[in-house]
Amino acid sequence: MGMTAKERVRLALEHKETDIPPFSWGFGMSYPAKEDLARHVKLPSVDALEPYLSAVDDCAWVNADYIGPKERNGYDSERVRTDVWGVRWKYQSFGAGGYEEMDGNPLAEIESEEEFDAYMLPSPDWWDYSTLRDKIAVINSAGEKAIKIGNGNIFETVTYMRGLENILMDIYINPELLHHMLRKVTDYYIGFFDRVLSAAQGEIDIVFTADDLGTQNGLMMSPEAIGEFIAPYHKELNELLHSYGVKVMYHSCGAVSEAVQALIDCGVDVLESLQFYTVGMDPVDLKARFGDGICFHGGVSVQKTLVTGSTQAVADEVEWLAGSLGKGGGYILAPAHIVQAGTPPENVMAMLAAAGRRLLPE
Repeated sequence: MGMTAKERVRLALEHKETDIPPFSWGFGMSYPAKEDLARHVKLPSVDALEPYLSAVDDCAWVNADYIGPKERNGYDSERVRTDVWGVRWKYQSFGAGGYEEMDGNPLAEIESEEEFDAYMLPSPDWWDYSTLRDKIAVINSAGEKAIKIGNGNIFETVTYMRGLENILMDIYINPELLHHMLRKVTDYYIGFFDRVLSAAQGEIDIVFTADDLGTQNGLMMSPEAIGEFIAPYHKELNELLHSYGVKVMYHSCGAVSEAVQALIDCGVDVLESLQFYTVGMDPVDLKARFGDGICFHGGVSVQKTLVTGSTQAVADEVEWLAGSLGKGGGYILAPAHIVQAGTPPENVMAMLAAAGRRLLPE
């Protein structure tokens, strides 16, 4: 008998070998890519495809039920929604699917801590945690999965409310305000995840956190700024998460090799996304330098190989990543980000086949 999905992921995150590489969809597939794949495997719709996509994933997402104010976490109109932080997102048409873009930053104009404190932040009381175990039981009824919940994106949340340009200036000209905002957001996430993990009673394996730190060519802020404005707050959150026995997965796009040690030092267990075609992100080098201290998730290129490569190139990349990052455990194979519209379905199938997975309708 092979390992269960949960066993496979847990062993990998303990830096141990598994029967086959753990696989996750990560950020998933764009709707147009799903449509193409559904047609390729002769299924009538994306809805009919979804169970097959879930079946090959060793992980599954769960979340608490929102019970907060209706003006937050809902749609203002057919194309605009407001999230729990009061940030508006506008739906953009994209073929049969779509995507969202931020529609302004509600705190872009504030200048003081008092103005920030006058703004309505979400509360952990806005969620009902009582259904979490029932949801996990339903997921596991078809075979145990590694259960993930998110998102603890502290710096990124402040960026959404205030705007990236303002935040990068705040680092130098208004650091007290930035620290004040980060403190309040961290307090929310600590309260939220404390309630989540207490209610789940050990059934959650991974907490997903994030703060995009990289561009295609390097970090978007100095290592010193990361040490002051990112690491301390995540260290505090991670200490709470580790007290419940979960692993911390941290997402960042881009070239982040210069930040990996700082992430390890603040308690990150898994570095997620892994854009290996950006500067300084060679997987063999990352494994050699940091593999004893951190695990990896992602890496199959959604910018190049999956979109423009041959099926053989996709298979070769999967085998290369599994052989380098997965040596001795410590790796969950996944696309580097959302599988893009226009990705040939044959390449998606080649990725799954090389990972030891089969989408049954084919």
